[in-house]
Amino acid sequence: RVWGASSFGGGESAGMMVPGSAGMAIQMANEAKASAAAGGKGTSSSLFASDNNLTTVLLISGPAGTGKSELVQRLIEDSGGKLVPPKRIDIIAEPILYEQLLAKEEILQVDDTGRYALTKDGILSAGRKPNNVNEDENDIGQVVVVDADVKLCKKLVNVSGARLVGVWIGLDELEKFELNLNKQLDSGVIPIPDDETKESVLCAKIREIVKDIEYGVVSGIFEFSVLNDDFHKSLLQLKSAADYCFE
Repeated sequence: RVWGASSFGGGESAGMMVPGSAGMAIQMANEAKASAAAGGKGTSSSLFASDNNLTTVLLISGPAGTGKSELVQRLIEDSGGKLVPPKRIDIIAEPILYEQLLAKEEILQVDDTGRYALTKDGILSAGRKPNNVNEDENDIGQVVVVDADVKLCKKLVNVSGARLVGVWIGLDELEKFELNLNKQLDSGVIPIPDDETKESVLCAKIREIVKDIEYGVVSGIFEFSVLNDDFHKSLLQLKSAADYCFE
């Protein structure tokens, strides 16, 4: 089920071009809970139980202008420690290590500040796995949450040792993307180079968004989609997708 489908170039809606299903997260989480209640611990639906050698990664992606990062931050804050961000290398504090990893092509991403770098190990070692915790049946480990653009997604699908649970964050109309981008351009969040205009930057961003949506649809790595028209409703849907990781 996809919510809020409406006009989107050539008669298609952006809502119809999202991977997975916005309602599927809640459905699958509820089914997994019911199965666990009926059969006890260790049901086949458990992502942790199937292979403790893999790190479960909640991969949250989507185009620019969707409010994705704000949702991810709030999701982690509200999780009570069950969801954790990946570890990052402080390039200023550890310049030699950074240069070594860069030479080995092990740097997956450097953040917008240019200070913190993401590596495969920073993802795989961030979450506490079930077999590494105290013998408490209520402590089932942690899930690593990665806030990823499409470029990073393409790298993560090739990372061994990770079990990806993909969630796509989108909007149902291109006009909404344009509205959000205009706000970011006006506020300076998105810089306008001296040799370009606001309109040229906006057009380039829209083209990039369309390409990102196409990747999301054809990649096959996103089980769930959330159309972020309402922050609180979207957060609840995202939390349901996260709950699925623990069932």
